[in-house]
Amino acid sequence: MDGQIALLLAQDGIVNGAVYALMALALVLVFSVTRVIFIPQGEFVAFGALTMAALQAGRAPGTLWLLLALAALTLLVEAVRQQRGIAVDWLSSAFWAVLLPGLAALLVLFLKPTSLAGQTCTTLLLITPLGPLVYRLAYRPLAHATVLTLLIVSVALHGVLVGLGLYFFGAEGSRTTAFSDLRLDLGSIPVSGQSLVVMGVASLLVISLFLFFEHTIIGKALRATAMNRVGARLMGIPTELSGDLSFALAALVGAVSGLLVAPLTTVYYDTGFLIGLKGFVAAIIGGLTSYPLALAGALLVGLLESFSSFWASAFKEVIVFTLIIPVLWWRSLNSHHVEDEE
Repeated sequence: MDGQIALLLAQDGIVNGAVYALMALALVLVFSVTRVIFIPQGEFVAFGALTMAALQAGRAPGTLWLLLALAALTLLVEAVRQQRGIAVDWLSSAFWAVLLPGLAALLVLFLKPTSLAGQTCTTLLLITPLGPLVYRLAYRPLAHATVLTLLIVSVALHGVLVGLGLYFFGAEGSRTTAFSDLRLDLGSIPVSGQSLVVMGVASLLVISLFLFFEHTIIGKALRATAMNRVGARLMGIPTELSGDLSFALAALVGAVSGLLVAPLTTVYYDTGFLIGLKGFVAAIIGGLTSYPLALAGALLVGLLESFSSFWASAFKEVIVFTLIIPVLWWRSLNSHHVEDEE
């Protein structure tokens, strides 16, 4: 390996690490607010990429029908809850299950955007509501369950979403048009415009999330819920709506990640699983609580994967996932174990 090859591998590692950083941030956000280890986060990546590919091919993406089905089921569940005497926030239900799916259906079936910007906005509008709808159907009824129970639900939900992805998109992979055809030579290192787009959008999204959590009332409410759910509820913060918003942000981040990845590699219905797992390794490095450590872990995972593909390509996945073992060992030695209350 010479210096040029090392720089090329470092460039690939940073680009991949930017995507894994978005995955890690979404996983940390969801776990902090809802205690859910959201394994299906990668499915939002695959759905976002394949939805964009379907729109560019002039077809109605299967995610539209999935969105409408989940919206109808959510409204039905809310009606049943109201009949049982449980208070229902119909305003938020109408927003997630009526307004956004209705706008998405209007765009896909009637307006049929042909510009890259229009298709991007349509994709985000199709994928983002899936997060809160999935939360309301699968996780909100189990809000007081143990973390292990929520993890089991996540595993089951992952299997369901992968199967739905196969049904709606088929087994064939797809790629999308790049957001930039720019080609640069930095010294002797070729850099594609799409790589710059990935790093730029990822950096912008990370900064936007930081400003959102630090300087907005809603962001501070999410932080309060993450720190003390009971205390936040006593202070008047609607913790159920916090779950909606955290899953919506996770779905949005996943959709953006899918849009960034699709021009670089062929995406299949199950591609998101490995991407999500590598983001999970980065999130574990951050202890599922620290955003800065999760970002650093994502960069480490991306670089490790890139250099491993050069030295031992057949074992690169093994090397990346083995990283989680010393991290868990170190954390187990530096944490205080508390027995669960009976």
